[in-house]
Amino acid sequence: MTRVAAVDCGTNSIRLLVADADPATGSFTQLDRRMTIVRLGQGVDRTGRLAPEALERTFAACREYAAVIEELGAERVRFVATSASRDAENSEEFVSGVRDILGVEPEVITGDQEAQLSFDGATKELTGGDHLEKPYLVVDIGGGSTEFVLGSDEVEAARSVDIGCVRMTERHLTVDGTVMDPPTHERVAAIRADIDAALDVAAGTVALTEAATLVGLAGTVTTIAGIALELAEYDSEAIHHSRVSRGQVRAITEHLLQSTHEERAAIPVMHPGRVDVIAAGALVLLAVMERTGAHEVVVSEHDILDGIAWAAAEDAEAGSKSD
Repeated sequence: MTRVAAVDCGTNSIRLLVADADPATGSFTQLDRRMTIVRLGQGVDRTGRLAPEALERTFAACREYAAVIEELGAERVRFVATSASRDAENSEEFVSGVRDILGVEPEVITGDQEAQLSFDGATKELTGGDHLEKPYLVVDIGGGSTEFVLGSDEVEAARSVDIGCVRMTERHLTVDGTVMDPPTHERVAAIRADIDAALDVAAGTVALTEAATLVGLAGTVTTIAGIALELAEYDSEAIHHSRVSRGQVRAITEHLLQSTHEERAAIPVMHPGRVDVIAAGALVLLAVMERTGAHEVVVSEHDILDGIAWAAAEDAEAGSKSD
């Protein structure tokens, strides 16, 4: 067993997972999992740069995570950064700040690498099982981008496209720094046009209609699942591997689009950092289900963060063998 720490820094949130993992046996014991909404991608779609206040929020979370990693004694730390830090002109400022705080070089990965890690994290526990039909289409709806990965036991095709919930919200639903409540039909139509164009691009690489099971990852999907389950509070165990029908996703999306900030904030499972971007994320999920023909989405709490942890453990195992 190797004690590993995995950090996933996306456009909207930064997350930490500390776990004991053994790739040889598939044993995996979670010790700590936490998330902080830092909105690193604030304004990146418009300015092409990471905002100073967004960097400081991210570095503050990194300092908190560094203390947890030290307390739990992780042997291997892997820090992966995704869409926002790929797109920004000043990404080196972000890289050097993380290096100073955590002592590791953040990996600003490509969309294809992000897709591979998401697939591994979501399907490691499904591989070999018979309760879900293969192949899987894993869809990871992030803040800046959405990853599509098709595969059974291994990845067969993958594509990342820029239709994340933060990016769509800032591009189409924000006026003078304020999110429209509720958005006009024209604004919603503009988001759908962007999503449909991106799905056309994704379909050029990934056969979106060939999967037997649609697996949905990340905060948009898990929040929608919590709403569908009518949970009184966020419950990861109840949400993990729950199934949400396309009809439920459509009804929830319509409700979110018609609601005010206060009404969305009052939803019991809603994280405060998702209140303004959840509607755009729901539109992405609905469009994906309509395009793929999926009647339901299987929701996974295990995602790219778990994939990063497994990769860190595999790297440690390979290093020990070479020694």
